[in-house]
Amino acid sequence: MPPTDEWILLEPNVRCPALQDGRQLRLHDPLWMLARQWQFGEFWGNDTGSPATALLQVESARLSRYCPGPLPPDGTASGALDLPSALPLETLVEREPVRAEAPNRPNARLSAEAGLHFLRLLEAHEAGSYRDSYIRTYPLEHRDPEGTLDSESRRFLDVVARRIPDGVLLYQAFRDAGLIGVGTGSSLPPAPSIAEADREKVLRAARAWINWYDQQPFSEPGDGSGDKSAASAWVADRMEYEFAVSGRTSAGEMVLAAPEYGGGRLDWFSFVSNDSASLGESAALPVLSPPRNFLPAPVRFRGMPASRLWEFEDGRVNLGQVGVGNGDLGRLLLVEFALVFGNDWFMVPLELETGSLSRVASLVVMNTFGERLLVPHASTVDGPDAPWRMFSISSDQRVGPEGGASDPFRDTFFLPPTLGTSLESAPIEEVSFLRDEMANLAWAVERVVESEAGGRLHRLEAYQARRRLREQAQERDQAPPSSDISTAEVRYRLGSVVPDYWIPLLPVEVSEAGGRPSIRLRRGMLPAGVSDGLEERTVPPRAQGRVLEPTQELRLYDEEVPREGACVTRTYQYARGTDGSTYLWIGRRKRTGRGEGSSGLRFDFVE
Repeated sequence: MPPTDEWILLEPNVRCPALQDGRQLRLHDPLWMLARQWQFGEFWGNDTGSPATALLQVESARLSRYCPGPLPPDGTASGALDLPSALPLETLVEREPVRAEAPNRPNARLSAEAGLHFLRLLEAHEAGSYRDSYIRTYPLEHRDPEGTLDSESRRFLDVVARRIPDGVLLYQAFRDAGLIGVGTGSSLPPAPSIAEADREKVLRAARAWINWYDQQPFSEPGDGSGDKSAASAWVADRMEYEFAVSGRTSAGEMVLAAPEYGGGRLDWFSFVSNDSASLGESAALPVLSPPRNFLPAPVRFRGMPASRLWEFEDGRVNLGQVGVGNGDLGRLLLVEFALVFGNDWFMVPLELETGSLSRVASLVVMNTFGERLLVPHASTVDGPDAPWRMFSISSDQRVGPEGGASDPFRDTFFLPPTLGTSLESAPIEEVSFLRDEMANLAWAVERVVESEAGGRLHRLEAYQARRRLREQAQERDQAPPSSDISTAEVRYRLGSVVPDYWIPLLPVEVSEAGGRPSIRLRRGMLPAGVSDGLEERTVPPRAQGRVLEPTQELRLYDEEVPREGACVTRTYQYARGTDGSTYLWIGRRKRTGRGEGSSGLRFDFVE
């Protein structure tokens, strides 16, 4: 072979428009294959050394700061907290109070179970004589100020109300007395009055009950796991979570924001880098690992072509059967990588801690000829504006363009402290956001809410049950209607009655930062005094769940309720961390809705 004839890379150049023959690379003549080997130079001893060893040094920094909610416009987050090291991000961000205090409408069943256990401990510590005193001081009330309880919750409260103490109120009283937290005291709440001879018995029962209460599996804000604030990362105006974390690297503080987390699963691609923000200085300094030697291993995948044309390959994956057309760019790139560049990649194993920001300080590769080569980062070779990036955090487009030469963290790898798969309960609350073109409104429909007894209350079923009772009452009190249409009664209706679990969302114009106008959907009220002959609305309908918290103002962004709608659920989540520990919390999920809907709302009609 003449020395001028050299082939550095063989790429298929197919003239057939169908691309089928070129992908299959049909070969039948063994002598021709041997000739091609000789032509490729496989029998020559060229200087084509392979990686033999690799010397790697990595700089790592732990995430140390956490800021729930959106970052301020100036980028300085005054409400940032120290990030709990042992808590996964999904649990930290999503969790909300389970055994909540007022005004969050606590779960009556959990309060009753906690109160019953305290009475058992009083009996076990020979202080059962104060049972009635604690019931009178911290009674579990029958909470139904507006008469909206379902029948199951009403029956439950009829049994337990004022018969057992409220566990949530009791825990709050013990906390105010100094029995909970670091440096716990030995004083009981002023009420009820405890005799001096029995004070030690009641104190032992209270401490045992507090220990039992704190060891419940629920993960809640401010439960002693390092999160001292009850601030929530849930943004009601967007119906999604938003938060930021940061760590101190050698290039400065790297702030990673998750602006649109709908719940469920976090990964590195959920974050963007915000160079203009700061969550406060951290005492944790980056650590430079000692140099470590590794053996580079070639990347292997199923169906990978053999490095030599004459070698038989595994037939379980046939890349020649991948159907592609002229416009299938993704499949063409996949096939080209597998057939042409698949044997150009090597792996160097590296173990990293979860919740770390890491960058390769130096990578020196020695080949089979003894040559040592310093492998720089891709941005150093191709420039900061190189289009090829892998596992690299993008810059936050809300504060500036995509980071180029000004991005000091383009070579940083982020391994978030997240969870794997988790178990999810049936929704304890489900709210659908939909468009109603006939009424020219948007609606928030509470389909499922958590009842006072801790169960799942279907608002539609409860609404239909109330209407059936009214129908039966009218049938008993009124004469049967006449079949003569000439004597039928004509009624004028001011408006139709929409079910009370349909909450209207009215468009309003507000001014954003910089004076830019924006359309928001504000919670509205249907007029009272409207009747359909069977039901009369005396008060405007109110939400009963926590997603549409009635005590807080709701101004939802108009784009958050598209034509296909949106659905927000609250469910119990149970997962196991990387260290084997388990976590149980209540989280929210935002998913695509069920499309448009019709409320049947109309005004000024005769029936």
